[in-house]
Amino acid sequence: MHQDMSEPAKKIGETQFILLYPWPDHRDAFLRDVVGKSQRPLYRYQLTDADTTLTDWLKNLMTVLTASTHDGPSNLQQALSQEEATLWGQALAADLNQIATGDAIWFFLEEMDRLPHDIQLEQFIEALVHHLSDNVYLAVSSRLLQCAPWRALALQNEAVVFGPKHRAHEVIYTRLEEPKPALEVYGFGRGYAEVNLREIENWDGALPRNLFFFFIDNPLVTRDEIFAAFWPKLATKEATNVFHVTKRKISERITMKVETDGNYELTQYSTGFYKPSEKLVRYYDVGAFEDAVGRAMITLEEDEEEALLERAIDLYKGPFLADVDMPWIVKRREVLQGLYAQALIGLGRLSQARGESVTALGYYVRALKETPYREDIHRDIMQIYINQGMLDDARQQYHTLKALLAENMDIAPAHETRALFERIAEQTVKSG
Repeated sequence: MHQDMSEPAKKIGETQFILLYPWPDHRDAFLRDVVGKSQRPLYRYQLTDADTTLTDWLKNLMTVLTASTHDGPSNLQQALSQEEATLWGQALAADLNQIATGDAIWFFLEEMDRLPHDIQLEQFIEALVHHLSDNVYLAVSSRLLQCAPWRALALQNEAVVFGPKHRAHEVIYTRLEEPKPALEVYGFGRGYAEVNLREIENWDGALPRNLFFFFIDNPLVTRDEIFAAFWPKLATKEATNVFHVTKRKISERITMKVETDGNYELTQYSTGFYKPSEKLVRYYDVGAFEDAVGRAMITLEEDEEEALLERAIDLYKGPFLADVDMPWIVKRREVLQGLYAQALIGLGRLSQARGESVTALGYYVRALKETPYREDIHRDIMQIYINQGMLDDARQQYHTLKALLAENMDIAPAHETRALFERIAEQTVKSG
């Protein structure tokens, strides 16, 4: 395996065995910036709930490879008649080497953490890696890179681990010295966090949990900002004591979920700011959501805009930390709710421009549930109803808006909205 990684971010495509974390933006960056630029054929398998054991997965993998190759994985098929994981790894390597005869290929296995990490998997992976030809480039994504067999391969320099770093609207890769625990944080809905797929369920009170989410949501924050959000009425000395006790509880909750030795802090202090600790690799659904909406707003490609907006909508599982009403959470909830509405409106605009009125109507109706005072969206809905001859529905939409504005804002609909309503009356007269 060639490992010339003096400039790892530039030479990732020259690395034969790559380990990476499986989150969508990281995966997409890898496929785009590494696999895409290498122009090597890609063979890809994403594990599912059906892949509960190593043998189940290999049988499912054989079906996929048979459909995408001329001869199919004949070596693996024969090896599975025996009960030796080492033979299975050697056989799959032989099949991949045969596929790669002449032209190099990428073989990408996603979400390998679905398989039991036991001695059988270790034997299989070790045999697979050691029997691949130079023409097979292997990439594996898993949340459990800190566990066997991945960690041993990385520490022995037989595999290179890449952790993600974010710049504005971009994911880049840096080589890690060794795998790190994977911290996944989900802020939409009830809010929860997992370390290496193990959920943190006992926070020892609401305060550690809320401070945890504050740190996650504010990756660069000062002590004064923290105190203002949590203990605005306490003296600095008292607030400092409570802060350090609470911060220690967060560290304990994370460390309890990591199976190796060590202490895993969520943050590190530097130049007056609390920043994300370098001991963990993070995924945050709210950050991914905001990134997708932001990228959609600046792209000039309609297909990319649509894909990004769809991703954002899929990420939004409900109001931000729905069961907590601290002032900073309420404020963030409103901002994110507005971005969600904007994503729905964006997809509605794209659909309407393509003449897909029914689809656009669905997005607009959903958007109004999040931002009911958007007159322009009410007008868009009215216009769709008018175009479809649904004049009663258009009138009802106007009266709904009128009542909403009068009751909550003590104003009447704008001139443009009233003019559209008058058009409904004109069309009613004509049709009568």
